[in-house]
Amino acid sequence: MTAVILESTLTCPECGHAKTETMPTDACQWFYDCEQCHAVLKPKPGDCCVYCSYGTVPCPPIQERGKGGCCGS
Repeated sequence: MTAVILESTLTCPECGHAKTETMPTDACQWFYDCEQCHAVLKPKPGDCCVYCSYGTVPCPPIQERGKGGCCGS
């Protein structure tokens, strides 16, 4: 089994600003405020969280259990 990666770099679709964040392991993150342009990022349709939509690494539940393994799925 592969170790779960806890850091993901989120890239804002509005301004392109990228920042590496530590993902929560106990909850989905449905909103993220871009620190550069202040856009509020929300998951794309079909994604469970902002990390799955805009991050370089999907959230820990998706890494562990696959597409159906996250909150609300």
